[in-house]
Amino acid sequence: MAGRLRNEASAYLRQHAGNPVDWWPFCDQAFEQARLRDVPVFISVGYAACHWCHVMARESFEDEATAAYLNEHFVSIKVDREERPDVDEVYMAATQALTGQGGWPMSVFALPDGRAFYAGTYYPPQPFPGRPSFRQVLEAVTDAWANRREGVEANAQALAAALGEAAEVNRALVGSLSGDAAAAGPVVQPAAGSQPEELAGLLSEAVRVLAREEDRRFGGFGDAPKFPPSAILQFLLRHAAAQGAVPAGAEAGEGAADTAVLAAGLAARTLQAMACSALYDQLEGGFARYSVDRQWSVPHFEKMLYDNVQLLRAYAQWALQGTDPGDRDLAREVAGSTADWMLSSLGLPGGGLASSLDADTVVDGQHHEGGTYLWSVMDLHKVLGPEGGDADWVASVMGIRPHGTVTAEGSPLHPGRRLHAAETERWNRLKPVLRQARRQRVQPGRDDKVVAGWNGLAVAALAEAAGVLDRPELLEAAEAAAGYLLRVHLDDAGRLARVSHEGQARGIEGLLEDYAGAAEGLFTLYAATGNTRWYTAAERLLLRAEERFLAGGTLLDEAEQAQQLSAARGERRAADPLESATPSGASLFAGALVTYAAYSGSSRHRALAERLLGYLGRVAPRLPRMAGWGLAVAQAAACGPVELAVTGEPAAAAKLVRAARRTGSPGMVVAVQAAGAAAGQDQGRAVVPLLQDRPAPETGALAYVCRGMVCARPVADEAGLLAQLRAGR
Repeated sequence: MAGRLRNEASAYLRQHAGNPVDWWPFCDQAFEQARLRDVPVFISVGYAACHWCHVMARESFEDEATAAYLNEHFVSIKVDREERPDVDEVYMAATQALTGQGGWPMSVFALPDGRAFYAGTYYPPQPFPGRPSFRQVLEAVTDAWANRREGVEANAQALAAALGEAAEVNRALVGSLSGDAAAAGPVVQPAAGSQPEELAGLLSEAVRVLAREEDRRFGGFGDAPKFPPSAILQFLLRHAAAQGAVPAGAEAGEGAADTAVLAAGLAARTLQAMACSALYDQLEGGFARYSVDRQWSVPHFEKMLYDNVQLLRAYAQWALQGTDPGDRDLAREVAGSTADWMLSSLGLPGGGLASSLDADTVVDGQHHEGGTYLWSVMDLHKVLGPEGGDADWVASVMGIRPHGTVTAEGSPLHPGRRLHAAETERWNRLKPVLRQARRQRVQPGRDDKVVAGWNGLAVAALAEAAGVLDRPELLEAAEAAAGYLLRVHLDDAGRLARVSHEGQARGIEGLLEDYAGAAEGLFTLYAATGNTRWYTAAERLLLRAEERFLAGGTLLDEAEQAQQLSAARGERRAADPLESATPSGASLFAGALVTYAAYSGSSRHRALAERLLGYLGRVAPRLPRMAGWGLAVAQAAACGPVELAVTGEPAAAAKLVRAARRTGSPGMVVAVQAAGAAAGQDQGRAVVPLLQDRPAPETGALAYVCRGMVCARPVADEAGLLAQLRAGR
């Protein structure tokens, strides 16, 4: 029975192990059972932190009568969308094609070969206007299967063909990656692409489109529900930095420098709005997945690793390049507390980071969405004292009213604006008291599976934040997470597992996003530490990804496709560069290729990255929010390669590197070699080609500013280094 799920890596699957439904994980055996029994397959897709997944589980999957009907008439499969995004992608496309919308929990009905013929999202236990009950849906599917089988199979065939055509459209966005620029060698020209002025125009136009989509009243983009635009923020910050420091409040005109001003303002307003909102946990740090309302005041309380690593990186960058001192202070506070929350709440033994915290708090078997995070005026009085004192002040400043925004009396703490200095001082004095009181409450559950790609992005975020915030313990955490990935997820043959649980790799090989995300993290960690172990591992992952995910000039999102997914998608393969909450595999791969080419001098990998980014010309002018990381990578490519090799005494080298990072140059890579160190040499050659023939001085340190592996005269002081970097903007 559902005991098949008891030892799965996914907390979501394990949560259903005690259901009376006879669940299977997604596997060939489950579909074979459906074929042998001649019954349809019911595929339920969700994830551990999902509130409505818990609701449907309680209402339907824990119900004995519903389970008995499912067990008699279907083979039921439970899927964690985070563990199997390949499965989720195919059946989400089917759900959207059939209903015009998507979401989780997702309920899909398929033939025994995997082709979907009916789908929806959440179904209630009782019907209400416009939505049938789950039992009505099951009975209708059973009737169609028994009495209209030809129609069911025709629908499945038509849907598979449509999904195959859609997959081809997405593949066409990337196009063929074959080209005549395949010979390896040093990059000579720093421009990204054969027409750098066209790329610059594309990036500027993307900023202007984003400006038209901005919510100027509440910050962010679009209407409710409102998600943190994590990757877009990285692009906007890089675009602003490409022109040097600019005032965030200035008006913009038409030129590239003017769109840099515009980008700085867009980023600053969004980052400030989110930092002052209920999306951001004002007590513990970290961000919820999205806000139900346009004002950012009613969050959907699940807290995901993938959101927080991207936002940590964005706030750390804002702390570095923000022009307003108050903004920089706010950015440092948010970055620091988010990093602390990640490590304290998601940190696992051995160094890996768990996937998420649930939206719900379970008290006496009942699920309460956001229950841990909500406060009433009475709650504040119990903790901070009687009326007229601190409790009433917190209520007035942090948006706690007699009538709650989430429950009848409960609301999340949030000021909705940046606090003044005196308010900040008082809030910082009271915050530990409230934090301690909240920690006495029942806490949300945690999904402790480790996802390779998300942990790679966490490594990058922690490594960058460590330097900006001057917190070496964050760098230690980044190294611990990187060590976990290499020790647990990567086998001797170079295969990277997508997930692990309790220190054991489980399930499918990593997708392109996992290989590329892990490489991104390792390259960033190398830049922060100078330890060539991380560079070598990143190089190995990148070259493996090239082997596994490029076939005849065609990009693939997964190295191998389950036969059921192939059937469901009309025998087509996936290669979708468009982004949602996380960067796409294509854009992450392009970013890692740009970095690797700058370190290694490989023109082949630089050219491959440029061809990968070609999809931006078709997407960015219309839908820039679906290409945020791709735009960020393109901005780095347009500004680089700027290669900084620093050799010499560690303290002096670190001083030069810190000065260089303050420029915020988005196209810069950093390689450091301590004087006399042997770790960076392999049979007399530098492990990192950028360091080859870059001698260290007898005392102090030297910085070599290079473009396309051609270096300017080395400098030993910060002023000379900054002059060279600015000269190349």
